[in-house]
Amino acid sequence: TYYASHYYNPYFIHGTKTFAYEIVEQLNWKIPDAVVLPVGNGTLLLGAYTGFKELFMQKLIKKMPRLIGIQAQNCAPIYWMFKNKTNRLPDLTIKTTIAEGISVGRPPRANQIISAIRETRGMILTVTDSEIKKSLKELHLSGIYIEPTSATAVAGVKKYLKIVKKKELIVSTFTGTGLKSHKL
Repeated sequence: TYYASHYYNPYFIHGTKTFAYEIVEQLNWKIPDAVVLPVGNGTLLLGAYTGFKELFMQKLIKKMPRLIGIQAQNCAPIYWMFKNKTNRLPDLTIKTTIAEGISVGRPPRANQIISAIRETRGMILTVTDSEIKKSLKELHLSGIYIEPTSATAVAGVKKYLKIVKKKELIVSTFTGTGLKSHKL
């Protein structure tokens, strides 16, 4: 049998690379300093990396944005690998998280994700379920009905801003509607 999952299928990443093209086009060819994305299996981050890399190699953009991966603290194997400078997936006890869309204990492309982040001088951050819920509530109250995994990116942007402490052009995305989650 064949399992055509998006994280194994190379064509999926080539579909998500259009995310990078769209960012560049929407910003009128201005390149963001950082792109902050939730990471479970990492296909969106790898797609963004692929798209920005192609644009850079074709000299259509002058620099690569830093890729900032965000994981839920309760399920953060890539964060652990990045922090411990290892290529080995850890045998972590994975706790449940409200960000079920990125709750992946053994992402098959973990080393590719870390390589993309390192190459772009990026980082991996974790956010707690409490931080995710707070961001989710803020967005819902402002009329944006998203799923908790999307709120992970917002909580991650807040944490990233505390680290960089300077003005940057930061881009992120909402990955799913609130209608798809039963955790709201």
